[in-house]
Formats: sequence, C-alpha cells, structure tokens
Amino acid sequence: MTILRYIFIALEVVVLFNLLIGVHELGHFLAAKWRGLKVDRFAIWFGKPIWKKKIGGVEYVLGSIPAGGYVALPQMATMEAIEGKGDDDGAGPLPNVSPLDKIIVAFAGPLASFGLAVFFAFVVWGVGKPDNAVNDNTIVGAVDPAGPAGKAGLLPGDAILEVDGHPVKHFEAVTQDSVKWCIITSEGTNIPIKYVRDGQEHMAYPVPIHKVTKWYERKALRQILIGPASAPVLYEIASNSPASLAGLKPGDELVALNGRHLYSYDPVQTLENSWTNHAPEPFTLTVKRGQEQFDRTLLAVKPLQPTNSPPLDGILSLQVDTNDTLVHPSPMDQIQSSVSMIASTFHALVSRKSEIGLQQMGGAVMIIRVYSNLFQSDDGWRRVLWFSVVMNVNLALLNLLPLPVLDGGHILLSVIEYVRRRPVSSQIVQFIQTGFAAMLIMFMLYLAFFDTSDWVRSAQADREVPVVFAPSK
Repeated sequence: MTILRYIFIALEVVVLFNLLIGVHELGHFLAAKWRGLKVDRFAIWFGKPIWKKKIGGVEYVLGSIPAGGYVALPQMATMEAIEGKGDDDGAGPLPNVSPLDKIIVAFAGPLASFGLAVFFAFVVWGVGKPDNAVNDNTIVGAVDPAGPAGKAGLLPGDAILEVDGHPVKHFEAVTQDSVKWCIITSEGTNIPIKYVRDGQEHMAYPVPIHKVTKWYERKALRQILIGPASAPVLYEIASNSPASLAGLKPGDELVALNGRHLYSYDPVQTLENSWTNHAPEPFTLTVKRGQEQFDRTLLAVKPLQPTNSPPLDGILSLQVDTNDTLVHPSPMDQIQSSVSMIASTFHALVSRKSEIGLQQMGGAVMIIRVYSNLFQSDDGWRRVLWFSVVMNVNLALLNLLPLPVLDGGHILLSVIEYVRRRPVSSQIVQFIQTGFAAMLIMFMLYLAFFDTSDWVRSAQADREVPVVFAPSK
C-alpha cells in the first residue's frame, strides 16, 4: 500500500470520527439556540486549542485531546476544567434558564447521535452490508487437546448449540449470540456447553483458563482454546519448500491430515509448532483441487531465512473466505442489535462475577483503529456505515448515563433543580464536575495506553518476514 493510500485512509477516519462528535455537539448547539441560551464556545475535542475562530459571538475551537467535544453554555452547569473559563462580555449576570430548557439542551446531543445512527441504518438498509456465511455457523474447527475444551471432550466438527445456557448462532461475531462472547461473559467455574456430534446432543463442562499477560497488556479474558471451522485453502507457498516440491498450489484445499478430516488449518499449524521440540517426521496431506482429490507426503525442512526458524513446510498463508453476500438488515434490526449489544456489555461491566472490566473498554485510539481497518477491507465503505450505526447508538447511550460531565449528569442536575425549586450550589457543581472531568481525562489516557499498545503489537506481528528455502538439488 502506498503512502498516499495511508494518508487518504487517515483523512477518511479523521473526517468520519469528527462527524460523529460534531453531530452530537451540533444537537446541543441548535437546541441551545432554539431555547435562547447563550453559547460561548463550540468545541471539537478537549484540551488546549490548536485552532479557534470567533463567529457571531460564538468561539469555534478544535482542541488537542481527541476525546470528545463540548458546547460551552454559561447558563447551565459549566465545566471549566475542560471547557476553560468563559469570556466576560461585560453584559452582567445572565438570566436563569428553566430546568426544562436545560433538559432539552442536554438531551439534544444524544438525540442527534441517535438520529445519525438511524440515518446510517437507512443507508445500510439500502446499500447493504457484507456478510459471510462462514460467520453464521458454530462448528468447531480447532481444539487444543491439552486445553479446557479438549479435556472436556469437544472435538473438531462438533456443532455448538448453547454456551452457558444461551443459544448461539455465530462463533466469533461481536454479538450476544456468539460462542466467543458467551464464553467471555460466563460466570461459573465451569462453562456448560451443549453440542451436537453425529446427530446426538452432548454436554461438556470445560474449566476456562486465562492467558498470562504482561503489565502493559489488557488482562486476558476467559478462553477454552477452541476456534471456528474454516476450509484451509492455500494462498501463498514458498518456492523450493516441501509444499512446493510436493506439487501443492495456491487454491488447493486441504481436506485431511494423516487421514483425519480437517475443519481448519489449526492441526497442521499445531504439528508444525511441535517441530521446535523434536525432529520433524513425514506427514500426509489430502488435497482437493477442483474435482480431483489426492494425497501428498511432506517432510519439513529448516529454511535458510529466517535463520532462527524451526523446520517449516512452506505453506505461508491461506485464502481468506471472501464469499461475502450483501444483506439488507432493516433499520430497526440494526438499532435493536446495537442497543442489545451495548446493554449486554453494561451488564457484564456491572456484574460482580463478570471478568469484563473498564480495562476491556476501548477509547478513541481503538475507534480510529477499527475505522482504519474497515476502510482498508473489501467493501470497506459499507462496513464503515454499519459500524457507524453501532458507534452512534453507543455515543447516545453512554452520554445519557447520569454522571457529571456527561449529558445524563446535566439532566440529573436539572431534575434535582426542578424538585428543589432552586439550582444546586454552583460551587458544589463545579467541585464535582472538575473532579469527574479529571477522572474522565485520566480514564481516556488509560484506555489510550492499552489501545496504542495493542495496535503497536498487532502491527509488529503483521510484519512480513521473508521465508527462503534452499534450492532443491
């Protein structure tokens, strides 16, 4: 990919990210104008301004901390810790604003975000969203024999029906009905798994484990060491490698390893990894090429490069299943799915038994990374539109939480003011909001640390190291 391509994607991400923030703040801005409130500042992002301009008595600002935005409204509970002190225009004290007007202005931001989600949902309904049938099954493709699932009796080819009492329809999708999500959010010592093998239902009760992580990594969540089924179709084969000399070609599908049917490439990879501990032995792959099926026996050898590499078979990569079809989910289905997933995440966060905590949440860096990856994928613009539905619903619901510095906090203060028939003391409000603003900024930096760390490690892992084999004699 050229430098210009990277620059173009970066610009797309920045524009879209700011669109989400800008529309939310525009909701506050327009509602404030409608209800006659004074607007001091319209800001995208927090922190010290890197650009600002005053138009019609309103200062428009682009901040230096990419963690949101705000509209400075001096007649509402101000947040000088992140908004800065407003300008005194010498006009004297401003008139009080009714609690209803404050609620309308505070609620207008989430309403605008939700409206943008509905708009994107209608667009997705029209243009379609890429979907792959591979994601719509729960067949086990890989099982670590020494892992929790293997010890509990699960095998490749098993079709999982329920996890922890929840019916599942997908394997790794980020949905409530996926195998992976149900494993992560399970709370018992054992995870009850109902599956089908040879037409009969069975139960397994694996005890989940956790990957050991370093201090700069997010704490690992529950796993039972299984993976989804996916036909291993060859994509890239190293020249002069055992696979190349055996006549394997890109497009070949691996059907079996030593006579055992393959539901994924994982058993071959596991066999290859074992050669770091002992000398490789010949193994037989059953290959399907068009209508033809044949066996090939390979013996892994150590490549010339990398010099520290163990013996390899020369299969460098597999084809990614690109048999996507365009589905057209209704706007209501998209909104309901987004709300359901967010509600499930909130439930996991507040549950005492759940292992999902604030550390597993993603911040601005993760959002930018996801958008960047989506833009680079096939039909990326369609995937971006769909993800924007989720993001805007997320933004709307998060801001309605009754916490200081969030829109829900403003609504709560306005309700208290209505009940008490007088505003909460400005000194108390300023103290609480300053504290929560500092906590918010620290939390965003905390998430940014882990998001950036994940991104850097992923980029390092994706670096291609050339594999070179000696020419055959």
